[in-house]
Amino acid sequence: MKNQASKNRIVAKTFFGLEEVCINELKSIGANGIQKLNRAVAFDFNKEILYKANLWSRTALAFLVNIEEFSFHDQDDFYNKLKAINWDNYFNVNKTIFIKSIINRTHFDNSHFVSLRAKDAIVDYFRDKYNKRPSVDSENPDVKLEFYLNGDKCLVSLDSSGESLFKRGYRKIHGEAPINEALAASLLLLSGYKPGKLLIDPMCGSGTFAIEASLIATNTAPGLLRKDYCFKNWNDYDESLWKKILSEAKSQVNDNQFEIIAFDINGKSVDAARQNILRAGMLGRIKLSRKDFFKFNPPSKPGIIIMNPPYGQRLKNENLLEFYRNIGRKLKFNYSGYKAWIISSEISAIQKIGLKPEAKYKLLNGKIECRFDGYSLYDGSKRENKKPGKPF
Repeated sequence: MKNQASKNRIVAKTFFGLEEVCINELKSIGANGIQKLNRAVAFDFNKEILYKANLWSRTALAFLVNIEEFSFHDQDDFYNKLKAINWDNYFNVNKTIFIKSIINRTHFDNSHFVSLRAKDAIVDYFRDKYNKRPSVDSENPDVKLEFYLNGDKCLVSLDSSGESLFKRGYRKIHGEAPINEALAASLLLLSGYKPGKLLIDPMCGSGTFAIEASLIATNTAPGLLRKDYCFKNWNDYDESLWKKILSEAKSQVNDNQFEIIAFDINGKSVDAARQNILRAGMLGRIKLSRKDFFKFNPPSKPGIIIMNPPYGQRLKNENLLEFYRNIGRKLKFNYSGYKAWIISSEISAIQKIGLKPEAKYKLLNGKIECRFDGYSLYDGSKRENKKPGKPF
């Protein structure tokens, strides 16, 4: 199936344009048979890797396990094929379920009807066998299933993660324009941020970039802040294996020093960031304050500056182009030796930065098309300062 992996494979859902970042992360976790898809990455099934991926992945939104695939002739055949699956292999009748469907040129008119027919087939399977049926829970189900229909073929998957993995558990207060935690981590990794590097976020909002960077710096698995995963409700859940992986992750958290500076001109944003930093266990370690980017003088020690500035679709800014032009001036004259990264959906505005990006990435922030541009900042000209052959 196009953009889908086959049975007995795991599919990591991630962001458009950032699949390679997810691939590199999965390699470090130990995944094999990696295949790049559209907004996803597939790899070979392995229970230990599945558990580790859910715990350690900073860039994925969910991990699906493809469990069944079949062809069908019409809607009735679809129902019968689903009912014939031995659902006892995966979960029991006492678990609550939720079904999501994705369709492409198939026998059904809409995905909602596919989900209803799938639910009927699963419920009827258990009712015929046990005279009891699983309940549907759209808010907090024990088991999440996903059906992908492409023409006359159906791929059935179990969502091992449950609630999206970007919901780490620390962000209870949102700023005016929050950035997804997993997206923030992906951008940090793409920027080249590593433990020991100075990081500055001058428009920190609710503190997501700073917190994600601190988790990277301390080698803290982002899943340690969560409690629930759907794979714990599967019939083959291995509690001893999970506890072992969890214990190993906790032992690998370090207390290394790092330098992360986060500030915002908006007092409410700073208050929100402080609460989120507290929940993440990083209060006092991230240097947080209320400051104006245009009045702040950075440390002379080179580092990375990353920002998610206001843009038209999110925040009102009467002088948007001039605002971005001023960002470029500030970077040029005050951040020599730094690498600067900016995410924005305003292409006309980001062009007013007045600096030539050495890296450009197209991606999505939610449903908003964005660009993530990287700049090397110098005192003199680029030609005079950049060493031949030195990568960005």
